[in-house]
Amino acid sequence: MQFISPLVTGPWRAVLVLGVTEILSWGALFYPVVLTVPLIAAERGWSLTFTMSGFSLGLLAAGFAAPTIGRQIDRHGGHKVMPWGALAGAAALLGLAATEHPLAFLALWAVMGVAMASSLYDPAFATLGRIFGAKARRPITALTLAGGFASTVSWPVTHLCLAHWGWRGTYLFYAALLAIVAAPLLAFVLPRQRAEPTAPSTDPQRTAPVYLPARGRAFLLVAAAFAAYLFVPAALSAHLLAMFERLGLERTTAVTIGALFGPAQVAARIGEFTLASNVHPLGVARFAVGLICAAFVLLAAAGASPLVAAIFAVAYGAANGLMTIARGTLPLALFGPAGYGALIGRIAKPGLIIQSAAPLLVALVIERASDAAALALLAAMVTLSLVAFALIRRP
Repeated sequence: MQFISPLVTGPWRAVLVLGVTEILSWGALFYPVVLTVPLIAAERGWSLTFTMSGFSLGLLAAGFAAPTIGRQIDRHGGHKVMPWGALAGAAALLGLAATEHPLAFLALWAVMGVAMASSLYDPAFATLGRIFGAKARRPITALTLAGGFASTVSWPVTHLCLAHWGWRGTYLFYAALLAIVAAPLLAFVLPRQRAEPTAPSTDPQRTAPVYLPARGRAFLLVAAAFAAYLFVPAALSAHLLAMFERLGLERTTAVTIGALFGPAQVAARIGEFTLASNVHPLGVARFAVGLICAAFVLLAAAGASPLVAAIFAVAYGAANGLMTIARGTLPLALFGPAGYGALIGRIAKPGLIIQSAAPLLVALVIERASDAAALALLAAMVTLSLVAFALIRRP
């Protein structure tokens, strides 16, 4: 009971609430796209490229909205900002189920982008930063453990809903979950308290934490490192399994190997939570990007045999799991808790813009050149991220 009580009545209740709402938000707004977009394109008679461009537009809109959302969470709290994101997502899903006009389709995806900027990891991290202050690292890591199961839950549920209700019924179902479950939880159950500023220590043996200014060289390196990295998962989520097939793997084998991504992601987050809580987040980020760099080298040197592809998928999943944590904890460790929500939004903006372009750009490289050229581009982006992280100096 002593362990359960703080989870119900204390600030750690935020992790439980956000854990549920992150699974719902990722599962409703982000993961169903890969399964629903081909169905929408076929029914509407639109090209797959145009239909997928709606998702890219949504990510672009999310990038431009993220700094404003972060500032609003700093000022008013996640309990006042994030419910509107859930309701905006529900409204966008209802609109997508009803509209038949291409321009309306794109406009609704822009609304969906604002909903993603108000509902996914970045606003959740900003909310935890406001509630826990400089002690937000462990709550952020705990939240990513719950969020890691979003794809594991969403894809089977989406597949089942599509089989019974079609893509329109699936969107209506997810809209109801966001409006009836996620929005009330965020509005009425999410803690409202704000962490007090850390008082100066009176112990002469202890020094106050030193933070870097959230601007200039250090900030640009952090934003560039995360943006360059985020290009990779955005592209691989759309193209990896098809690449493996074209490189000689059977479809069943490629799908089985792809399924290793989720467990590897969650296992890495558990490892960080239990074993690496005293490691500086900059070290976690460098290790994660170095791991996926090594995976690209192995794939280029040994080719896409089933074993090598499986190692690549596990390394990619583990790296992505750790980088999700670093997105929340590294800015906190380097720049401090003051204005954390706005800071997260500023860092998220270039990353979301890069993500919006990645699937289409890699598709173009594959079409005009080859899969090898696309993998080389992805490896170059990971290397750029590693160089940027290496250049960052802790305060």
